[in-house]
Amino acid sequence: QVQLGESGGGLVQAGGSLRLSCAASGRTFSPARMGWFRQAPGKEREFIGAIVWADDRRYYGDSVKGRFTISRDNAKNTVYLQMNSLKPDDTAVYYCAAKMTNIGVYNYWGQGTQVTVSS
Repeated sequence: QVQLGESGGGLVQAGGSLRLSCAASGRTFSPARMGWFRQAPGKEREFIGAIVWADDRRYYGDSVKGRFTISRDNAKNTVYLQMNSLKPDDTAVYYCAAKMTNIGVYNYWGQGTQVTVSS
């Protein structure tokens, strides 16, 4: 079983930056992909980006391209989401997720961390 835990959320002014962390624990961690998602009140969950574990490819949703960056630290079983040039529209609960195969759905989810961007 894999457990994921996000941290690093908080309140930041527009234009500022935050770095979220997602630490994995449990069995030997070797997912196919790690993803970041967010959900704002009254809105559907939105895909932010993902990293392919085997080859380190990363891809991002259009709303965050050029502002957000995913990275990882294998030794710490941790994935990061660096968020720059934050906007009030980025306010949401942010989740990390893992899937153990390249097809299908994300199997494991963290509990989420709140990010609030003030104008």
